[in-house]
Amino acid sequence: MTPEKCESELDDISRKTPMVRFLLEALEKAGCPVNRSFFEVQRCNAAVLGGFRPDEGVVLCHNNLTNRTDMENMLTHELIHAYDHCRNKNMDWLDLKQHACSEVRASNLSGDCHWVNEMFRGYFGVENGHQKCVRRRAELSTAMNPRCRDRDEAKRVVNEVFEQCFKDTRPFDDIP
Repeated sequence: MTPEKCESELDDISRKTPMVRFLLEALEKAGCPVNRSFFEVQRCNAAVLGGFRPDEGVVLCHNNLTNRTDMENMLTHELIHAYDHCRNKNMDWLDLKQHACSEVRASNLSGDCHWVNEMFRGYFGVENGHQKCVRRRAELSTAMNPRCRDRDEAKRVVNEVFEQCFKDTRPFDDIP
C-alpha cells in the first residue's frame, strides 16, 4: 500500500470502523484521548503490519499492509495495547508477564483469531481453535520482547497469564 493510500484508509477507518471507533472512545473515557498524531505511517524493515510504541502511538507499516481488512485488524490489535498502556500507568513492556498478557488480550479481542483469518493462514482446526490461535499469536509476539530468551520462555509466560488475561475483555463486555 502506498503511504498516501495508507493515510487515506487510516482516516476512513478511524471514522467508520465500529471496533476502531469503539476503542478510540474507550481510550478517551479512560483518560487517554488519541488524535491523528498518535498514528504514524512509515516504511518498516521488519515483516510486521504495525506496532504500538508506548508513549508514542501506533505505527502503520504501509509497505506490509496490502488491504483494508488487515489494516482494521492491526489497528484494533494495537489500540488494545494502547488501552492496556492507558489503564496501567505503570505498564512495563519489558516485563514478560505484562507484555504477554496484553498480547493475549489483543489477539483475543482484535479479530486476529477469527476463523476466516485462521483459514487463510492454513489453520483449519475447529476444536478450541480460537484459544489455540490466541496462544500461538501471543507467544510469537512475546518472543519478540528483547528480554525473552526464546520461544520456549514465551510459551511458558503466556501459559502463566493466559487464563486470567483471556477472561479480561475490557473495554468490551465480551469477546467481540
